[in-house]
Amino acid sequence: MIYRFRIILDAQEDIFRDLEIEANASLEDFHYAIAQAFGFGGSEMASFYTTNENWEQGEELPLLDMGEGTTPMAGKSLDQFFNAENHHLIYVYDFLALWTFFVELMEVGEKQPTMLYPNLVFAQGEVPEEAPEKDFESQGGTLDFEDDDDDEEGLLDYDDADFY
Repeated sequence: MIYRFRIILDAQEDIFRDLEIEANASLEDFHYAIAQAFGFGGSEMASFYTTNENWEQGEELPLLDMGEGTTPMAGKSLDQFFNAENHHLIYVYDFLALWTFFVELMEVGEKQPTMLYPNLVFAQGEVPEEAPEKDFESQGGTLDFEDDDDDEEGLLDYDDADFY
Protein backbone atom coordinates (compact mmCIF):
# COMPACT_ATOMS: atom_id res chain seq x y z
CA MET A 1 0.00 0.00 0.00
CA ILE A 2 1.19 3.53 -0.81
CA TYR A 3 0.36 6.73 1.05
CA ARG A 4 0.29 10.05 -0.81
CA PHE A 5 0.94 13.00 1.48
CA ARG A 6 0.80 16.74 1.06
CA ILE A 7 3.46 18.43 3.20
CA ILE A 8 2.87 22.18 3.59
CA LEU A 9 5.46 24.61 4.93
CA ASP A 10 3.95 26.93 7.54
CA ALA A 11 4.56 30.15 5.58
CA GLN A 12 2.60 32.99 3.96
CA GLU A 13 3.34 31.67 0.46
CA ASP A 14 2.06 28.38 -0.96
CA ILE A 15 5.02 26.06 -0.49
CA PHE A 16 4.22 22.37 -0.45
CA ARG A 17 5.32 18.97 -1.71
CA ASP A 18 3.28 15.89 -2.56
CA LEU A 19 5.10 12.68 -1.66
CA GLU A 20 4.29 9.02 -2.12
CA ILE A 21 5.81 6.56 0.32
CA GLU A 22 5.12 2.98 1.34
CA ALA A 23 2.67 2.63 4.23
CA ASN A 24 5.06 0.37 6.14
CA ALA A 25 7.97 2.86 5.90
CA SER A 26 9.27 4.18 9.22
CA LEU A 27 8.73 7.72 10.42
CA GLU A 28 12.51 8.09 10.13
CA ASP A 29 12.33 7.20 6.41
CA PHE A 30 9.51 9.73 6.06
CA HIS A 31 11.60 12.37 7.85
CA TYR A 32 14.46 11.92 5.35
CA ALA A 33 12.04 11.98 2.40
CA ILE A 34 10.49 15.26 3.57
CA ALA A 35 13.89 16.82 4.28
CA GLN A 36 15.12 15.87 0.80
CA ALA A 37 11.93 17.07 -0.90
CA PHE A 38 12.40 20.53 0.64
CA GLY A 39 16.14 20.67 -0.03
CA PHE A 40 17.44 20.01 3.50
CA GLY A 41 20.31 17.67 4.32
CA GLY A 42 18.33 15.74 6.92
CA SER A 43 21.09 16.08 9.53
CA GLU A 44 19.23 18.38 11.95
CA MET A 45 17.06 17.26 14.86
CA ALA A 46 13.43 16.77 13.98
CA SER A 47 10.17 15.51 15.45
CA PHE A 48 6.72 14.60 14.30
CA TYR A 49 3.78 15.48 16.53
CA THR A 50 0.40 13.86 16.59
CA THR A 51 -2.42 16.29 15.98
CA ASN A 52 -6.14 16.49 15.52
CA GLU A 53 -8.26 18.00 12.75
CA ASN A 54 -7.61 21.49 14.17
CA TRP A 55 -3.82 20.98 14.02
CA GLU A 56 -3.47 21.11 17.83
CA GLN A 57 -0.09 19.63 18.72
CA GLY A 58 -0.09 16.38 20.69
CA GLU A 59 2.45 13.65 21.50
CA GLU A 60 6.02 14.10 20.27
CA LEU A 61 7.58 11.44 18.04
CA PRO A 62 11.31 12.37 18.14
CA LEU A 63 14.03 11.44 15.67
CA LEU A 64 16.22 10.02 18.44
CA ASP A 65 15.45 8.13 21.63
CA MET A 66 15.08 10.79 24.31
CA GLY A 67 14.93 8.21 27.10
CA GLU A 68 11.63 9.52 28.46
CA GLY A 69 9.43 6.65 27.36
CA THR A 70 9.28 7.95 23.79
CA THR A 71 9.89 5.72 20.82
CA PRO A 72 12.23 7.13 18.18
CA MET A 73 11.01 7.53 14.59
CA ALA A 74 12.85 4.41 13.42
CA GLY A 75 10.62 2.28 15.67
CA LYS A 76 7.30 3.50 14.26
CA SER A 77 5.79 2.90 10.84
CA LEU A 78 3.45 5.26 9.02
CA ASP A 79 0.58 2.78 9.07
CA GLN A 80 0.69 2.85 12.89
CA PHE A 81 -0.45 6.50 12.81
CA PHE A 82 -2.59 6.92 9.75
CA ASN A 83 -6.07 5.45 9.50
CA ALA A 84 -9.61 6.56 8.66
CA GLU A 85 -9.81 8.79 11.77
CA ASN A 86 -6.27 10.19 11.79
CA HIS A 87 -4.60 11.67 8.74
CA HIS A 88 -2.61 14.62 10.13
CA LEU A 89 0.84 15.11 11.68
CA ILE A 90 2.96 18.17 12.40
CA TYR A 91 6.64 17.93 11.42
CA VAL A 92 9.31 20.24 12.86
CA TYR A 93 12.77 20.22 11.31
CA ASP A 94 15.82 21.93 12.87
CA PHE A 95 14.90 23.02 16.38
CA LEU A 96 16.98 26.20 16.10
CA ALA A 97 15.26 27.41 12.93
CA LEU A 98 11.88 25.70 13.59
CA TRP A 99 10.90 24.79 10.06
CA THR A 100 7.30 23.71 10.66
CA PHE A 101 5.23 21.61 8.28
CA PHE A 102 1.67 20.35 8.20
CA VAL A 103 1.50 16.76 6.96
CA GLU A 104 -1.78 15.45 5.59
CA LEU A 105 -2.57 12.03 4.18
CA MET A 106 -4.33 12.77 0.89
CA GLU A 107 -4.75 9.37 -0.70
CA VAL A 108 -4.11 5.66 -0.23
CA GLY A 109 -3.22 3.64 -3.30
CA GLU A 110 -1.59 0.52 -4.62
CA LYS A 111 2.15 0.22 -5.09
CA GLN A 112 3.30 0.51 -8.71
CA PRO A 113 5.88 -2.21 -9.45
CA THR A 114 8.01 0.06 -11.64
CA MET A 115 8.04 3.03 -9.21
CA LEU A 116 10.74 3.71 -6.63
CA TYR A 117 9.52 5.02 -3.27
CA PRO A 118 9.57 7.53 -1.70
CA ASN A 119 8.50 9.45 -4.79
CA LEU A 120 8.19 13.23 -5.09
CA VAL A 121 5.01 13.66 -7.13
CA PHE A 122 4.58 17.44 -7.14
CA ALA A 123 6.38 20.54 -5.84
CA GLN A 124 4.88 24.03 -5.46
CA GLY A 125 6.85 27.09 -4.37
CA GLU A 126 10.45 27.77 -3.47
CA VAL A 127 11.76 27.22 0.04
CA PRO A 128 13.05 30.50 1.54
CA GLU A 129 16.64 30.88 2.77
CA GLU A 130 15.47 31.12 6.39
CA ALA A 131 12.55 29.55 8.23
CA PRO A 132 9.43 31.76 8.30
CA GLU A 133 9.06 33.66 11.57
CA LYS A 134 6.52 32.40 14.05
CA ASP A 135 4.17 34.44 16.24
CA PHE A 136 4.02 32.53 19.50
CA GLU A 137 0.91 33.29 21.50
CA SER A 138 -0.09 32.64 25.06
CA GLN A 139 -3.62 32.64 26.41
CA GLY A 140 -3.14 36.30 27.26
CA GLY A 141 -2.02 37.25 23.73
CA THR A 142 1.23 37.53 21.81
CA LEU A 143 4.44 37.06 23.77
CA ASP A 144 6.69 40.09 23.44
CA PHE A 145 10.19 39.79 24.83
CA GLU A 146 11.56 43.03 23.40
CA ASP A 147 9.54 45.43 25.56
CA ASP A 148 10.21 43.56 28.80
CA ASP A 149 10.30 46.14 31.61
CA ASP A 150 11.40 43.72 34.36
CA ASP A 151 14.71 45.60 34.32
CA GLU A 152 12.98 48.63 35.86
CA GLU A 153 11.80 46.51 38.79
CA GLY A 154 15.33 45.25 39.46
CA LEU A 155 14.59 41.68 38.49
CA LEU A 156 17.45 41.63 35.99
CA ASP A 157 19.94 43.44 38.24
CA TYR A 158 22.56 40.86 39.22
CA ASP A 159 25.04 43.28 40.87
CA ASP A 160 23.90 42.37 44.41
CA ALA A 161 23.53 38.65 43.76
CA ASP A 162 25.42 36.28 46.05
CA PHE A 163 27.14 34.20 43.36
CA TYR A 164 30.05 34.52 40.96
